[in-house]
Amino acid sequence: MYIIASFDYSPALEIALTELMENEIPQNHILALPLDKVTESPRLFDSIHYADGTSLVDLAGIFGCIFMLLGSIYGFVLEWGPIIWALIGLVAGLITGFFIKWIYIKAKYKRSFSKSKVEVFVMIYIGDENKVQKIKEILWQHNAQGLTVYQGI
Repeated sequence: MYIIASFDYSPALEIALTELMENEIPQNHILALPLDKVTESPRLFDSIHYADGTSLVDLAGIFGCIFMLLGSIYGFVLEWGPIIWALIGLVAGLITGFFIKWIYIKAKYKRSFSKSKVEVFVMIYIGDENKVQKIKEILWQHNAQGLTVYQGI
């Protein structure tokens, strides 16, 4: 029988592993595997096979509409007329919205990347079914994020 738990890498994990060894679980029955973190930056443009839910076009479209409206309104009093100023406002709004959203996504990714911790999976082999409840209590007390019991073949 196996107990599998996930943890953030922290001193609580080290304390949990030490407490397991004190409760007569041999060290060779405990396997702790740290997972690698994402190191590549997110894609700016989605493709047909990959979409992460962020879009650079939404704010650009909103700013383009607003700037185009303002350009057409004030174009009646400016020299080139409302159509030219609406087009100038559209281009300026699209570029402004695109760059604001791009800067926001880059800052959000950098902030979340610096906060992310390494996640560790711990797998414990247990020959005696009487110890399962005690081991589950130890893992939950030391901030396990998730836990499951697997009956081996």
